[in-house]
Amino acid sequence: MSTQTDITQPPRRSGLSIKAVLGAAAVAVLVGVMALDTEVVVIGSEEDVREGSFSPERFGEEMFPQIRESVLSRAVDAPTLAEAVSEDAGAAGEQYGVGDGIGPVVPVRFTGVAGEERAGVYTVAVEGVPEETTIRVQTGPAINGTDLRDATGTISFGQFTNQIEYQNAGAGINNEMKRQVLADIDTENLSGKTITVTGVFKLINPKNWLVTPVEMSVQ
Repeated sequence: MSTQTDITQPPRRSGLSIKAVLGAAAVAVLVGVMALDTEVVVIGSEEDVREGSFSPERFGEEMFPQIRESVLSRAVDAPTLAEAVSEDAGAAGEQYGVGDGIGPVVPVRFTGVAGEERAGVYTVAVEGVPEETTIRVQTGPAINGTDLRDATGTISFGQFTNQIEYQNAGAGINNEMKRQVLADIDTENLSGKTITVTGVFKLINPKNWLVTPVEMSVQ
């Protein structure tokens, strides 16, 4: 005769273990605390952490109006400047310009007839300026150089984190000038037209001025 042994099975635990439940609860509490301590920041808002980093666009918007006013207040008529440069370029640069690096940045104003255009740069025939002195004005789309950045002498490398930031500051100012000065001008069709320009150039070659405008009109 066989004997049947009744083996009692231990009760099975359903669901997660107590340890797992407690762990999940702790995570939920932590997430809740983090949510209470977290501020939602909209990209581009004043609270955006990126607002603390350097922005060439913001720098250009802030600085170009100041540069323009400075240049307008100091600009020298082209015939007067040409005469001074022909007599003594160094003295003229020291008298009228800013900076003593590769070349002082000199403010100038003139009215003349735009001639040939090459890559967005026009020669301008200005009455009273000797024929051996070539005046050119750059109208984009590419605005080269850092003449605007250096025009006042108040923006220096020490204000920036590195050389790239310093260069980008110049580009930001140039772009803001394009937006405020050149955007409403048909810069592709200026040949033969009379233009009035106030701007700056680096006095490197006394007989060849490449002017970056801060104000420009077409008659």
